Amino acid sequence: MTLRRKATAGLAVGTARLLARQSPAHIRTVLGVLSRGAAPASYEQAERARRDVVAMSSMCAGEACVARSLATVLLCRATGVWPTWCTGARTFPFQAHAWVEADGRPVAEPVEVGQYRALIRIGPRPSQRCPLPTGTGTGDVPA
Repeated sequence: MTLRRKATAGLAVGTARLLARQSPAHIRTVLGVLSRGAAPASYEQAERARRDVVAMSSMCAGEACVARSLATVLLCRATGVWPTWCTGARTFPFQAHAWVEADGRPVAEPVEVGQYRALIRIGPRPSQRCPLPTGTGTGDVPA
């Protein structure tokens, strides 16, 4: 990992630790804003980000799935892409989990996420651009 990538990954981990302490509604709002205008992340891009996050933080390498998944999406966003951030729960035995998906599949997950019902999914959102106004057929654009 380059020095620049280490610094960016460290910043993503630190930010994720702070964000993970917030309410689900606040996390959803923040991630919704950050995901705007990002291209979808490929599985390889998301997997590299997850690997770098785990290398930077022993906490993220362990059971801290919320911080790990948040740091992964934040690190992806630093490169202009966004995977899908998911959080969900299963009922028996009850357990919550957060993970990242790219190309329609979970990224390097040690658990079977199919056991969980996704409650929040925040995927890439293309930028909202206003369509160009249509002319009158003469090539003029109305004022």
